[in-house]
Amino acid sequence: MTEVPAPRHLEIQATLLIVLGWTAVLGCVVFGVSIVIADILVPNHGWIADTISDLGAGRYEFIVDIGIYAFSASLVSVALMAAHLHLGGWRWSFGVVGFAALALIVFLVGARNEYGDSDSEGVVIHVYLVYAIGLLMALIPWAMSKGAHRVSDTYATVLIAISIVWTISAPVFFFLPNWVDGLYERYLGLIAFAAVITLARLFMASARQLR
Repeated sequence: MTEVPAPRHLEIQATLLIVLGWTAVLGCVVFGVSIVIADILVPNHGWIADTISDLGAGRYEFIVDIGIYAFSASLVSVALMAAHLHLGGWRWSFGVVGFAALALIVFLVGARNEYGDSDSEGVVIHVYLVYAIGLLMALIPWAMSKGAHRVSDTYATVLIAISIVWTISAPVFFFLPNWVDGLYERYLGLIAFAAVITLARLFMASARQLR
C-alpha cells in the first residue's frame, strides 16, 4: 500500500514549528552560557551573592545583554509557535499574548540598563518590569496547561507544576539576605527555562505528528 505524503502546507507548518522550537531552546542555552562567561570574567563578582543584574552593568555588560536578548528571542519564538498552533480557549490566547509581553519586558530589562549601577536618572522602571515578569511567569504556564493537555497529559502536568513552583518561589527572593540572592535568582531562571523548553518540546512533538 502506497503511503500518502502529508499535504505541503502541513510540511511547511511542521518545519516552522521545529525551527522556532530549536530557536527557543538555543536562546535559553545562550543566556545560560553568557551568565557563566560573565561570572568568570567580571572581577570581584560572586555568583552566589551577586545577582545576574549585577553582571549587566559595567565593562562586561554586553555579555549578559547578549544572553538577555537571546532569551527574549526564545520568548518571541514560543509566542509565535503558540499563535501558529493555537490549542483553543481564552487561556491559551492569554498565554500567547503573555509570552509576547514577556519577550518585550525581558528586552526592555536589557535595553534600559537600570540595574547593578545605582542608576537613578529619568524614570527607573526596572523594579516594575521584574514584578511584571514575576506575575506573568506565575500565570502563563497554568493558563496554557489546559491546551497542552490536548497534546499530552505530561506537558499539562509539567506546566502546572512550573506555575506552582514559581508562585511559591518567586516572592521569597525579595526577603532573602544579600549573600544568597544571586544563587536564588539563578534558580528562578532555571524555572523560566523549564517553561520555555517544555513548550518548545510540545510544539516540536506536535510538528512531528503533522509530517
